[in-house]
Parts: sequence; C-alpha cells; structure tokens
Amino acid sequence: MLIKYDLSVVMPSYKEADNLSILLPRLISSLNGLDITYEIIVVDTVKPMDLTQSVCELMSVTYLPRVPDNSFGSAVRTGIACSSGEKILFMDSDGSHTPEFIPAMYERARTSDIVIASRYVETGRTDNPWHLVVMSRLLNVAFSLILGLPCKDVSNSLKIYKASDVKNLVLRCNNFDIVEELLYKVYRGRSDLIISEIPFFFKKRIFGETKRNLVMFMLTYFFTIIKLRFFV
Repeated sequence: MLIKYDLSVVMPSYKEADNLSILLPRLISSLNGLDITYEIIVVDTVKPMDLTQSVCELMSVTYLPRVPDNSFGSAVRTGIACSSGEKILFMDSDGSHTPEFIPAMYERARTSDIVIASRYVETGRTDNPWHLVVMSRLLNVAFSLILGLPCKDVSNSLKIYKASDVKNLVLRCNNFDIVEELLYKVYRGRSDLIISEIPFFFKKRIFGETKRNLVMFMLTYFFTIIKLRFFV
C-alpha cells in the first residue's frame, strides 16, 4: 500500500454539488489547521448528474466517478481503493457532518484504531425527527448486541480508520449498510482494537432531499445483520 498522505477524506456524493460548494471550503480550512498532509476524494455518480465535478475542480480536490454502478457501496469501495492516506475518514456530502469536528477526531485517531463521531454517547445528539431517532437507536442497539460491537453509534458514517485495516477487506454490501459491514469486518477477531466514540451533533442536510428509502432502509439493515452474523 503506497502512502502519500497522513489522511484521506472520502466523500461519497450523489447530486450534492450545492452542499459541496459550502462544505469543501470549510473542510479544507479545518484540515489546513491540523498541519498534516491530506487528500480529499469526492466519489460521484458513474456519470455526472449535476455540477459536482466543476465544484471539485474549483476547490482543487480529487473527483472520481464510482465504479461499477451508482450504489453507495460502490462509492465507498471506490474511495477506499483510490485513497493514499495512512488513515481514511469517511464523510457525508450533504452537510450532516460538520467539517469543524474533524480535528478533534484526528487527534483522537493518533491513539485509536477507529474513531466514531457518535450521536448516542453522552452529550451526543441529532437533528433528525423523533421517529427516525427511535428507529436509528433500535438499529444501533441491534447491531451492537447481535454483532458484538462495543460502541453505541454503529451507523453514523463519519468515522476514521487506519488504511491498513480496510484496504484488503472484501466489502459486499451495496447500500448504506456498508457502513456497518466495514466496522464489523475491521473489528471482528481483534480483541486489541481501540475504538473511540466522541460526542457529535448530527445535523440535517443543507440542501436537497435524502437518498434513503425508509422501507428499503429497514429491510436492508435487517438482512445485513443476519448476513454478517451467520454467513460472513
């Protein structure tokens, strides 16, 4: 594995040009304050569906089309394969993940294998409506108990991993459940792994509508828990 940077920031994107035009300057400012080498990789759709590529070029960040299809899983796998950092941070492109929070995560990553921006530890919170919060909490409890994951927020994608822990993983999920698959496959069988959760305020997206279909979201996560527990 060729390491060129201290940190790679991987941002899956699906028609998020308006949000990225706001987030990327803030992200660059936050990363510059860390005095580290870094790269920002925006992983867009297979073919451009908005002005995301132009925004990335304006901000001088790496723009990549996901391969081979437009699934979220393909975006994550593409980002991992093309990253060159010692650590990889996954971040949403819709504005729910605050760029200014990243320095605190990176500092914690100096002594941890995985760092999670957690909505469900003390003082963590979310802007989502109550029914989504209840559903999310139930899913997170189920994943933690059934898969034996020692953390309270499994499903927030804002995490930092060591690249050496994720580069050789075979990740099969194609939807948002790849977030849990990634965490589980890094953690399983690693009694020495250090996981840190930092209280985080999860905000609503800035512009646009969510790409998650609620019914499919629930069904996918149910089958993912079973698959990871008994067949992987």
